[in-house]
Amino acid sequence: MNNRLIQISGFLISSLGWVFVMCTLAMDNWRVAQIGGEGGSFIIKVAWQWSNLWKDCFTDSASITNCRYFPVIWRITPYLQGVQGLLLGGITLGFFGVVLCFVGMECTYIGGADKTKDKVLFAGAVFHCAGGVSDVSGYCLYYNSIVRTTFTQTAGQGILRYELGPPIFVGLVGCLFILLGAVLYTVTVYQVICPESEVVYAHGGGTYMTPRSRGSAYYRPPRLHESYMSSRRSSSSKSSKLSQTTPTKISERDAFV
Repeated sequence: MNNRLIQISGFLISSLGWVFVMCTLAMDNWRVAQIGGEGGSFIIKVAWQWSNLWKDCFTDSASITNCRYFPVIWRITPYLQGVQGLLLGGITLGFFGVVLCFVGMECTYIGGADKTKDKVLFAGAVFHCAGGVSDVSGYCLYYNSIVRTTFTQTAGQGILRYELGPPIFVGLVGCLFILLGAVLYTVTVYQVICPESEVVYAHGGGTYMTPRSRGSAYYRPPRLHESYMSSRRSSSSKSSKLSQTTPTKISERDAFV
């Protein structure tokens, strides 16, 4: 498949995932608890207690909702502080990831040379992965707090047992799209980031090795050439030895005469 098509698919999928994550910040019913409707005097009258990241609300059977907005961030529940920080931090990383991937795609005419664009695209994929992991951690932290309260055996009678709302599932699907888009980006630039050395057979049996990095390549001569060169070295060494011994003999004869 063409790299451009893969990159465009990764951009659309990851952008859709970030849209899902940002929508969850504005959605209600992160956790829902039903009050009444179990018999006795509550057999008709039913109310719902629900919350999101920014407020805690109560809706009665007449569809009248009363909400209490959370105070400043340092006065709310610690786990809620962690969820807000992880989600907002992940969205910030995702913004930089979207910008870098848009610049590094092959179908755009900005970003410089091809190698530079590939490096920028890989950096954007890393930002996508980091933001997706941060968002997944935030959703899992919220999920853990709800499940721990729901299934605990020591909770008092006045403690509400909440159920999970749709925003958590929408956010997890969005994180899956984000990570899938990052994988598609990485596939298109893997050969550029991690090149493999290739062996090209030259004329006469020699091999030419292409380097992994920017270093110079080298040529390996064939074995016949190596044996020929070794024989030439041995013959030249013998002739040099003969030239060294001959003058001594001549000098002895001249001395005798």
